[in-house]
Amino acid sequence: MALPVLSSSAVKFRRVLAHFPQELSLAFAYGSGVFRQAGASAEHGETNMLDFVFAVDDVVTWHMMNLSKNRSHYSFLKFFGPKKISTIQGYGAGIYYNTLVPCNGRMIKYGVISTDALIEDLFHWKTLYVAGRLQKPVKILAQSENSRLQAALVSNLKSAVLASFLMLPESFSEEDLFLQIAGLSYSGDFRMIIGEDRFKVQNIVKPNIAHFQKLYSSILQGCPQVVYKHQLGRLEASIDKSPEGQFTQLMALPKTLQQKITALMNPPGKNRDVEEILLQVAHDPDCGYLVHQGRSGPV
Repeated sequence: MALPVLSSSAVKFRRVLAHFPQELSLAFAYGSGVFRQAGASAEHGETNMLDFVFAVDDVVTWHMMNLSKNRSHYSFLKFFGPKKISTIQGYGAGIYYNTLVPCNGRMIKYGVISTDALIEDLFHWKTLYVAGRLQKPVKILAQSENSRLQAALVSNLKSAVLASFLMLPESFSEEDLFLQIAGLSYSGDFRMIIGEDRFKVQNIVKPNIAHFQKLYSSILQGCPQVVYKHQLGRLEASIDKSPEGQFTQLMALPKTLQQKITALMNPPGKNRDVEEILLQVAHDPDCGYLVHQGRSGPV
């Protein structure tokens, strides 16, 4: 299956990429500087910061080369060298950002993540930090022929659809699905309640329906539960909400989400396996809510 992500030959992005070491397994641009968003920030699309993520196989070597080319991009950590930067990068979501970097007349920020950490997040939603960005339209600027990475990118999109199916009713619109998918990585994020536009998910999805269609159409067309008529903006869905159907879907969710759902249902002192607990969840009338709570829980 071909990777259903959006590629771009936009000159301005590739000119930025030319400033960096080219040993990249994946490079993409994302955010309001790349895709139009509704709301006040849309007015500043051409001046918004450009956001990038670079996945690299050898983090220490890449930082060493980038320090040689772009030493001014780094904070005081540059004095500790590439090994220390790589060690610090390993904490949290496994990504190291250089921010407020002037480049080609624009401000940019870029995150560096190891290919292995990215694959782990895409398959298992360990943090959903980068995987969540890749569930929304991005501009792919470079991609190596890494079959495991490609499989992980596709798996991440399929998991987003599957989790959304569990949280949606039997019948829903195409826009409902994309709003649910786009909200996955914001669930439980305090910024969505305090200090950030609570309508951010709608502002991302509504102006970019065509991009979401391109990203997910092949996956939806391959779903036996869905008659996909994107021209009508409607999904004729027959999502199996039986306990058996929901159990099958729950068992196919990313590992970290399964663990967080089971933690909600497993009182302290009990030692039940994941399969047993997910079977209980599948029979619960609030199955979709429990999936949402699992996604909203702490990483």
